[in-house]
Amino acid sequence: MELATIKGWPRREPGAGSREPGAGSREPGAAAVALAAPATAAPVFGLGPEWLLHDGRPLATATVLSHPEQLRRLRAACPEAAPTAVLAGDPCYDRILEALPQRDRFRRAFGVAPGQRLVVLNSTWAPRALFGDGAEDRLSWLLSRLTSELPADEYRTVAVLHPNIWYGHGPGQVRAWLERARRAGLTPVDPLEDWRQALIAADCVIGDHGSVTYYAAAIGRPVLLASFPEADLDPDSPVAALGRTAPRLQASDDLRHRIAAVIESHDPRGYATLAELTSSAPGRSAVLLRRLLYRIMELPEPAGRPALLGRLPLPVHQPAVRTAPVRVLTRVLRVEPPEVAVVRYTDPAYEPEEPGAEAAHTVVHEDTSDVSLLENADVILRDGDPDDPRVGPPAVWASEVAARYPYCGLAAYLTGVDRGTVRTRGGELLRLAAVPGGDGRADLCDPAAYVSGLYAWLGDGHEVPAELTVVTGAVRHRVVVERVDASR
Repeated sequence: MELATIKGWPRREPGAGSREPGAGSREPGAAAVALAAPATAAPVFGLGPEWLLHDGRPLATATVLSHPEQLRRLRAACPEAAPTAVLAGDPCYDRILEALPQRDRFRRAFGVAPGQRLVVLNSTWAPRALFGDGAEDRLSWLLSRLTSELPADEYRTVAVLHPNIWYGHGPGQVRAWLERARRAGLTPVDPLEDWRQALIAADCVIGDHGSVTYYAAAIGRPVLLASFPEADLDPDSPVAALGRTAPRLQASDDLRHRIAAVIESHDPRGYATLAELTSSAPGRSAVLLRRLLYRIMELPEPAGRPALLGRLPLPVHQPAVRTAPVRVLTRVLRVEPPEVAVVRYTDPAYEPEEPGAEAAHTVVHEDTSDVSLLENADVILRDGDPDDPRVGPPAVWASEVAARYPYCGLAAYLTGVDRGTVRTRGGELLRLAAVPGGDGRADLCDPAAYVSGLYAWLGDGHEVPAELTVVTGAVRHRVVVERVDASR
């Protein structure tokens, strides 16, 4: 006895140009499809006799479908397998729906600060996917442009790549391809565990024809299609309908303005039909699947015990980590009380511009891949445990940095999500700590932004303030500045 679930269905010949061993383009969360020898025709993927029949008979005892529209196409593509069809909803979709109220917690888990927008890049596993081959590979230019063209404190970027991208090329190779973007602040998301949480937390999903992008639209998230091969899809499929509905990203687009426009103009009701096609029984897949499985086993269902799906866990805290050089544009907004605007760009391809900016400086992380950048850095920083015995207390580390790099104006040791210790060129030791939000939670803005605000304030000729307001985008961060006795 076998159980198969069918979702997606790009139109393609099995194995033709596919890098996924034996399965074509599928996303995490969908169950396996029983496979047979490929035919010479190019049927709708997953629905043809070559997938569902063996010697003219159905391979599966039950072929689980999530919606009647799939059943209609199954009857047309492989009528012999139609009697095995069972409508039982979509357990992956149900887990996402159940976890939607956890959106704020998921956002904090991914290090998304108030006022920040989370952009999720997603690619399925197919030659003409976002992470594709040759001229069709758009992920490479997207990775470099997104991290350098989006202000670091206004946008957070993560990437969800199909598991077979990782296993087909090897984790080491994929990490190498992502390395520059990762150093600029992009976080690769666990493709098996945390991708659903990333979709729930997202403000915009840039993707392709994979079902992860489809799920994003189904839960009302703004979607921007960077790659969408219509010729590979069944035109009657819901995924093809997504391609006719969602906006497209062009290589010539100004990414910052394009993403902002998609988010601000988005109406979740525009994807209502796609949501309806995701499951005919939202929230009920556990009940229907358990009923089916016990029927197949010819056993009674457990009495008095609800059928439940595993809840999506809260991901570990994954803030952006930037070890690439950061170019910072600043402007002193007010002298009393002290207030500085900060706009940061990570590893920009060209000198960034920002209306009203009065000064600029460069921040380099101690773990930069190019140590020569430290020689001319205006600010040098590191982050970690203040009691780390390898580098000593923050005061000791900062003193060593000041001695080693005479052009460094500030040395900053970041010791938490909202705090750090700074040494000025004149030798003053200062502790920066952001005032918690109204709910008492720590400010999740990268504390390196506070350091840049202080650098701009001091560079404008002002004395060390007791408190400094650092403005990033539309958000104001109150930062307490405390002098520290280096001997303690």
